[in-house]
Order: sequence, then C-alpha cells, then structure tokens
Amino acid sequence: MLIRYRKNYEKIAMGLLSFMPTEKELKKLQQTIKEYEMNENWQLFLWKEEEDIIGIIGIVLRDEHVAEIQHISVNPSHRHQGIGKQMVKALKEMYPNYELKANEFTAAFLEKCEL
Repeated sequence: MLIRYRKNYEKIAMGLLSFMPTEKELKKLQQTIKEYEMNENWQLFLWKEEEDIIGIIGIVLRDEHVAEIQHISVNPSHRHQGIGKQMVKALKEMYPNYELKANEFTAAFLEKCEL
C-alpha cells in the first residue's frame, strides 16, 4: 500500500533513498528529504506491507500532465518481488491524469515495468 511521506518516517525514508546512486552522501540525502517536505510539487510515498515500510517512490509534478519519477527504491531483502512495479502502478492510479515519466536515474527501471 502506498502511503504519503510524513516527518515521522524521515529515518526510514532516508535509509531507503540512500540505495539510490545519487543519494549516497548524507548532505545530499538531507537536501532531498527537505525538498520533498518543503516543495508542494515534490511528492514522496512509502510502500507499506503489513507493518513494514519496504519501498519508496518520489515524483516531481512538472506540469498539469507530467509526473517525473525522481526516486524509486526497494529494501534489498524485498527486491525482485514486483514491489517497484506495484508502486508505479499505485502512482498511476493516484494520478490518473498524469503521464509518468522517468529521469535519467529511474529510466531503466521504468522501462522494465512496461506499464
């Protein structure tokens, strides 16, 4: 289930985002989280199964019809189970009037989704 990021999920969110190649440095990671908290066009969601948060997906609303997937990450022990695809599918349902696009870091994954 996709849930909206809240401040009390900050440590979990930072942990999941740190798996992204662009988010290895702590300062960069903190800036990214701050951007999601402060900028209304940046939307961050967590994937929760039962009591565990195991994935994260972040988008930037570029205009009224484009949502760019900035970040997508799944806990390594839960990878290859289709969770990333489920997150993308849930986002499509949440933003039906938007075209989901990838950035250079999420393009390869989004192509695999074939949604």
